[in-house]
Amino acid sequence: MPDIDDDSSPSRDGNIRAISRGLAVLQAVNRGGSVTMMDISRQSRVPYPTACRIVQTLMTDGMIEREPARKRYRATALVKTLSYGYQEEDNLVTVARPHIVALCKKVAWPISVTTRVGHMMMVRDSTHKMTSLTLNNYAPGYTLPLTECSTGKAYLAFCDPEERADILRGMRELQGPAERMAILTLHDEAFFRDVRDKGFATQARNAYTANPGKTSSLAVPLFRKDKVCGSMALIFFSSAMTIKQAQDAFLEDLKRTAQAISAEL
Repeated sequence: MPDIDDDSSPSRDGNIRAISRGLAVLQAVNRGGSVTMMDISRQSRVPYPTACRIVQTLMTDGMIEREPARKRYRATALVKTLSYGYQEEDNLVTVARPHIVALCKKVAWPISVTTRVGHMMMVRDSTHKMTSLTLNNYAPGYTLPLTECSTGKAYLAFCDPEERADILRGMRELQGPAERMAILTLHDEAFFRDVRDKGFATQARNAYTANPGKTSSLAVPLFRKDKVCGSMALIFFSSAMTIKQAQDAFLEDLKRTAQAISAEL
């Protein structure tokens, strides 16, 4: 009789759940940098016993390792082999880096540059290490749900209508809480029209960061030849100021920086 937690058989839609869970665990370790087993289970949304078995397998394969003298796990250099076949589509990071460094020095708050990867926004570069006004260093590769972060909302508002329709259609087939909330929030064009009219998007008390609810953000789109290619966000402590105060203080500088990056692209 098969194990009730056996993931090796295809599901009704033909997907093999074990592969999806294994990737979710590896992403959780890679994003966290140094995480406990409980962190891995929670962030990957994989049951704790299953996460333990997956971690053990990934350790055997050399993809992750346990830190000496404590029960925390981290990715090894072998994870880089998973990206060998991927070619970055443009020089966004190279162009954006000096601009976001200059902006961070001026405003003190961290800046991040993100691009869309499926239904997520992925950090490509950030200035979190440059400032003390941050709770975590969000290294390249960290992802956030597309509709639950300011950069994702900015991207969706400014991308082609056909691309946006395809993204939202795909999200309706997913079952996560972020996707269900997205369907309720983004049920018509009015939200996106408002973002386009204002030129920016916001996210108050982001629930999907390493410190849920502690930070908020403003985001603006980045363009290459009039086509949106990513977004840039300014992140600040939710307790330090309101969204409106952040807009008044930083929005114009954020927009000018985005325009300078887009002009170079």
